[in-house]
Amino acid sequence: MGSTLSYRDAGRARLRDALIGAARELAVDHGWDKVRMADVAKAAGVSRQTVYNEFDGRAGLADALARREIERFTAAVRVLLLDNGDDIRAAGHAAISHTLHEADRNPLIRSILTSTPGGSGELLPYLTTRSDLLLSTAGAVIEEWAATCLPGTDTAKVALAGESIVRLTVSHIMLPTGSPDATAGALAEVLERLLR
Repeated sequence: MGSTLSYRDAGRARLRDALIGAARELAVDHGWDKVRMADVAKAAGVSRQTVYNEFDGRAGLADALARREIERFTAAVRVLLLDNGDDIRAAGHAAISHTLHEADRNPLIRSILTSTPGGSGELLPYLTTRSDLLLSTAGAVIEEWAATCLPGTDTAKVALAGESIVRLTVSHIMLPTGSPDATAGALAEVLERLLR
């Protein structure tokens, strides 16, 4: 009986992943405000009721989509930080530069990071915990990197530096003052000063 249950759970996970993937493609192509549950169902090859049953409505689907984008995005940032080891400036530059460029390329990431209305930015009103989720997920990645690569660094200092850099990076996405690489360089220096 246990294997039947895990087969059912695996099938549900595949369905959920397919639905989120379909919603993502539609949101990137047309903006979240134009995505209908019926469109997601059609793209995934299931009934509209199946989509409603899985996510309990459009708000649940938006929440799942935003969470998946944040997880995917922060996984890439984690790799960049860890690849640069204890070189704070290089790690910060790589992660911040990636964030700035990804916000330019990926309309979902931009809308999640900045909460801007219009187009796919309409996704954000459905994600009530968006700022907490973003800050806590990004903060956890920075804390993991510091614990691995900068052992002995005061955890309160790391938490403050992480939150500060995330907020400054989002600020530069919303109101850029220079090129992504120049901004990444400046913010990487700030991160280094906060952690040294």
